[in-house]
Amino acid sequence: MFRVTAGVVGLLSVLAAVPPASAEGNAQYGVLIISRERLEVATSCEIGVYLNDQLSGRVFQEQSTSFNLPPGPVDVRLRQLPGQMPGCASGVEDQRSTRLLMKAGEISKYRITLGQNGLGLTRADLGY
Repeated sequence: MFRVTAGVVGLLSVLAAVPPASAEGNAQYGVLIISRERLEVATSCEIGVYLNDQLSGRVFQEQSTSFNLPPGPVDVRLRQLPGQMPGCASGVEDQRSTRLLMKAGEISKYRITLGQNGLGLTRADLGY
């Protein structure tokens, strides 16, 4: 009987040391959604999403990608990637990045657009 009681007390002390699971732990990150759902960029080429100069995602027509990012600044650059489709080889392109400030618990959505300086991001509605 003593062993059973000691075992239960030991188990309870271990469980008390483990922090409870919480949905608030996800609030330490912000969500960045980059969408190519509209046909604003008239190319069938794949577009690479670079976060802080690292290729982090690829987006085809009518797709989107999302990233969980820590709070703070992040540089986002878009680039047409070479692929299987003819005409997708990139030439000289603008190397400018867009600096976004991520906040913990915030969801930010941007869509890819084509402007005078090449590919860019435009803030979009979340749609829900």
